[in-house]
Amino acid sequence: MEDRIAPIHPGEILLEDFLNPMEITAYKLAKETFLDQTRISEIIKGKRSVSVDTALRFSKSFGTSPEFWINIQTQYDLENKKYELATDLSKIQTFHLTHEGLSGAI
Repeated sequence: MEDRIAPIHPGEILLEDFLNPMEITAYKLAKETFLDQTRISEIIKGKRSVSVDTALRFSKSFGTSPEFWINIQTQYDLENKKYELATDLSKIQTFHLTHEGLSGAI
């Protein structure tokens, strides 16, 4: 089994880079963003993804862009899926575009 550094969940970034340094509780963030406290807590615990709705609210609250939150979530999901599908992905042949057209496995 190969050693792998697990991707960082957006909830960890939310907690370590925003909530803790700003001394904001999950409860206060929930109230300020009009979100359910359970949603915030699940994101922090890595049990829930950051949705577009949540990204818009976090971006307004923290002065970031919604893309910041969506990109972190997308990167997290992509890295986990690549690891999950590694065996299948290694068996897929890449097609190449040539001057004559598309070429690939024969």
